[in-house]
Amino acid sequence: MTIMEKGLASSTLARGHEGQFRRVLRRLLRTSNARLGLAIVITFLLVAILAPIVNPYDARRDLNLRERLNPPSAEHPFGTDDLGRDVLRRVVHGPRVSLRVAVLAVAISLVVGSLTGLIAGMIGGVLDSILMRLMDILLAFPYVLLAIALVAMLGPGLRNTMIAIGIVYIPPYARLARSMALSIREEDFVMAARSIGTGEMRILFTHILPNGLAPIIVQATLSMGTAVLDAAALGFLGLGQQPPFPEWGKMLVDSIQFILSGSWWVMLFPGLAIMLTVLGFNLLGDGLRDAMDPRLRL
Repeated sequence: MTIMEKGLASSTLARGHEGQFRRVLRRLLRTSNARLGLAIVITFLLVAILAPIVNPYDARRDLNLRERLNPPSAEHPFGTDDLGRDVLRRVVHGPRVSLRVAVLAVAISLVVGSLTGLIAGMIGGVLDSILMRLMDILLAFPYVLLAIALVAMLGPGLRNTMIAIGIVYIPPYARLARSMALSIREEDFVMAARSIGTGEMRILFTHILPNGLAPIIVQATLSMGTAVLDAAALGFLGLGQQPPFPEWGKMLVDSIQFILSGSWWVMLFPGLAIMLTVLGFNLLGDGLRDAMDPRLRL
């Protein structure tokens, strides 16, 4: 194949991927639930990015005991907490922690789990058995308890929370990627590539991985919502982001003792933020699953 022919082939392939991306995006935007989920996710992402720029916040200096547990008002739309801190301001700065944990934890599990599953499915044999039995051992533990145990061993903190959540999410990606590798490696185009002497690793990364990305992307999107929830759960137990920095789970646990006294706003707004974030990722993940399914024509 000449250089010109290679260039034409590459440009044709690029146009094909671009056309496929546009079709997926068009199908995604035709679904009302997916549009709502995308809007929620983008909103929280923008809040996480712009909040430190528009409204800088130093949690270590935020204290005003004279205004503690004030109900929502014009000055404090979400009220104040037990230390007189503005709940709205802390809720707005909360996505920086929750989304950072979700993105990095899912990135760890996606990369490690997908590579593990793809290699296990592609090579098979003893290596496949060893890797899958290891995944079975991880799946034997309730994932929240396993995350708690890992953070307890590593020590509380944001970085260790990301690592713990990333580790417990590895098995689903490994099993999904393995099933895709086992299915795709028997396709005709893989057999053709192998027949002309293409190496196994090249087949893995140029044929099997690109054709198995759709379910992995959907799984990652759905895992983002679950990771936000798990980060809040670890924060609720005091194992996540340490005070005084705002984190939605920690805000919830700090507000429990004030519910019976009528200070409902201290718990309501962080809880709503968690609920909306998880809902947004779940709706977006469901929409992506439908949009990337070639059997559906929205």
